[in-house]
Amino acid sequence: MVLNSQEAATFPGQEGKVVEIADVMATGVLNPSHYPARRAAAVVQHYLNTQHGSPYRWIFLSTVHSGSAEEVTEGRKYQLELTMQEVISNVSGKCSAKLLFPGEEKPGAPQVQALCAELLSENITAQEEAFYQQHRDGKNLVSGENIPDSYGHMEPAMKPFWQLGGVASSFIMLRESNESTLYNMAHVANFTQLETEKDQLRFQYHVLLHEMISQEIIHWKMLFTWSPAEGVKVLQTELLPKCHCEVPPDTTN
Repeated sequence: MVLNSQEAATFPGQEGKVVEIADVMATGVLNPSHYPARRAAAVVQHYLNTQHGSPYRWIFLSTVHSGSAEEVTEGRKYQLELTMQEVISNVSGKCSAKLLFPGEEKPGAPQVQALCAELLSENITAQEEAFYQQHRDGKNLVSGENIPDSYGHMEPAMKPFWQLGGVASSFIMLRESNESTLYNMAHVANFTQLETEKDQLRFQYHVLLHEMISQEIIHWKMLFTWSPAEGVKVLQTELLPKCHCEVPPDTTN
């Protein structure tokens, strides 16, 4: 299995080892190659996908250049300098980000601010509009399963749906992230396009998320909508029973 840049968060001298709590709770200047910085950077990745993702824009972490962490009243605050990559167009851009993991007194999703002007320079309006018009009438509702298959293959027509599932999964991964997790979408078990409602394409997805620290494969169902004007809106999520599954082949790159 080939890991993408998000998954290749191995830590020098720690390959195959359990990450120690002391590493997770590091403060001050962070080593950009080590777990605390890359875990926080992956959260920024998920945030950017919730804000800007589409069937034709899917953002991944490329490089952590620098980072720092400090304890604050509200929790733990990170400042990061990153390069992110939009994998469909292969456009990369530098980002500055601030990230707050709430403290135990006020648990919740991480709070993120990010500035990534270069990354969003690619105009994808034509591709989005063509995809939207192709599927909005509901005459031929699309469905698929096992994406990618056990050999890492997917049909070209399925690729926008794979990418859309990845973007929608970022809503779950952002919400579920904390200082002991590192998430990636591994697989689309199945998806179904539902009837268009209020000019929004609607989809039901069953996805497998890989939590890389525990090596758990976590199953989620999602109901979400998408349109070029409104972006992705996740309406419902459901955590499914645990499954001891192998991680499917990665086809992001």
